[in-house]
Amino acid sequence: MISVLFAVLTAISNGSASVLQRRAASTVPDSDALHLSLIRHLLRQRVWLAGIGLVIVAAVCQAIALATGAIAVVQPIFVIELPVTLLIASYVFRSRLPGSAWLGVAAVTVGLAVGLGSASPGGGSETVDGLSWIPALIITLGFEAVLIGAAQRVRGNARAALFGLAAAVGYALTAALLKDAVSRIEDGSGVVALLSAWQLYATAAAGIGSLFLLQNALQAGSLVASQPMLTLGDALISITYGVTLFGENVRTGWWLIPELIGVALITAGCVELARSPLASGTAPPTSRVR
Repeated sequence: MISVLFAVLTAISNGSASVLQRRAASTVPDSDALHLSLIRHLLRQRVWLAGIGLVIVAAVCQAIALATGAIAVVQPIFVIELPVTLLIASYVFRSRLPGSAWLGVAAVTVGLAVGLGSASPGGGSETVDGLSWIPALIITLGFEAVLIGAAQRVRGNARAALFGLAAAVGYALTAALLKDAVSRIEDGSGVVALLSAWQLYATAAAGIGSLFLLQNALQAGSLVASQPMLTLGDALISITYGVTLFGENVRTGWWLIPELIGVALITAGCVELARSPLASGTAPPTSRVR
C-alpha cells in the first residue's frame, strides 16, 4: 500500500509538471530544439521552474515507491497522471470537464485496472546483477539513438511523438536504476552504500537526459502526440525492465487478451484527455457573471 500511495503522489506531481513545462516549452522556437539554448530560454520562465520543483517532489515520491514495491507495479500506475492533473486543473480554473474528458478519465482508470489485474505483476529481486546492466544499457542507448535520429528528420506531432517515446525510454531506465540504487541502503552500509553505487549517478544522468528529451517533445508538438507515447511507453518499458532485470513475473498466455484491451483503453483515454485545453497548460475562458 505504501508503494501504491507514493506512486499515486508521483503521478500527480509528474502530471502537473508536464502541463507547466508544456506551457513554457510551447514558446520556444523550433531552432532551439536539441540545443542548450532551449534550457536557457526555459530557465527564464517561472512557470517552467515551478514544473521543475514538482519534478523534484515526484522523484522523491518515486524513490519511496520503488523502494517498497515492484517496478512492474509502480510504474504502470503513473498512467493516471494525466486524468488526475485534469481533475485538479478543472477545480483550480473552476471549469467543468466536458463529457468526452470524463470518458477519457474512465477509459484510463478502467484500462489500468484491467491491465494490472490481468498482468498481476510481482515477485522478483530488489537488486540487479551488475553484468546484467551491460546488455540492457547497450540496447537502451541504441534504441534511444534510433528514436532521436528519426525525430530529427520530421517535424510537428511526429517529432513530438518520437521525442515523447525517447523520453519514456529514459524515464523507464531512470526508474530501474533508481530502484537498484535505493536497494543498496538495505543490502549494504546504509547511505554510504547508496552514495558509492554507480546506479545512483547513472540515475541522475538518465533523469537529466530524459527531462531534456521531454522538453523537446513538448516543444515540438501537441500533448495529443507526446503524452500517450510518454505515458504508455514508460509503463510498458518499465514492465520490460522489471521482468528482464529484476526477474518480476507477469501473466502471459490468454491473459494477453485483457492486457491488450487495457492498453487500448489507456491509449484511447490519454488521447482524448490530451486534447483538453487544460492539458495544454491554458486556462479555459471564464464565464461571464449574469
